[in-house]
Amino acid sequence: MVTEAPRVGAERQELILRRALAERVVRIKDLAAALGVHEMTVRRDLDALAEQGFLERVHGGARILEKTSEELSHHLRAAKNTEAKELIARAALSLIQDGDVVALDASTTVLALARILHARQVTAIVTSLDAANALAASGVPFAMVGGNFHAPARSFVGAFFMEMMSRLHPDKVFFSAKAFSPETGFTDPHLPEVGAKQSLIRAGGTRVALLDASKFGRRALATIATLDQVDVLITDAPPAEEVRAALDAADVHLTVAKEHV
Repeated sequence: MVTEAPRVGAERQELILRRALAERVVRIKDLAAALGVHEMTVRRDLDALAEQGFLERVHGGARILEKTSEELSHHLRAAKNTEAKELIARAALSLIQDGDVVALDASTTVLALARILHARQVTAIVTSLDAANALAASGVPFAMVGGNFHAPARSFVGAFFMEMMSRLHPDKVFFSAKAFSPETGFTDPHLPEVGAKQSLIRAGGTRVALLDASKFGRRALATIATLDQVDVLITDAPPAEEVRAALDAADVHLTVAKEHV
């Protein structure tokens, strides 16, 4: 007899989605063995995920639809480290004053800030569909900068985007990155996003990086910004001493959200 694992349904379904994204087709029998649950439990999870439009049921399992794979990848990023992102967002909100014009990049960390931005009387400049939807739902006035649509981040990038950003001058810019190290700075693997983030940072008055602690000590393909281009770094846990020393040397103000809130 198979014993139910202690995972809750949402956690199981996220694991199933991650496996489907990697393998394209998943089988009920394999998932039940990997998750330590009854096959009937897996069937219910697959049915729920199919109803949400993430998977298509096939005989004996399910497959990911090609047209939804990029959206699914974005969904899983948004669901990762949500507690840390919300903590960082609350600390970032404390830097924003009524009357500010703030620019938000397309990262899921900054999206957490967009979702609580209604607590301030501000105008926002956004680069992603998700941030625009969050602000529209909460009544925050915003301008969206268009360009070429970049599906993995559900954002706009490219030459037109960068030209438009060069004409805008927000008071504060909030951005995130896939990785950070003192040697390579804030880095990201997606070159279109790198260019868009760079143009945001150049346009801003105060440049604020929002980064959960899992990103420290890593590097990705291309540098978004070096430490001398950033004014504030907000994270959720104290970084290593070498990171603190590099931030101090570059005169970057460090806020650890757990200490701040």
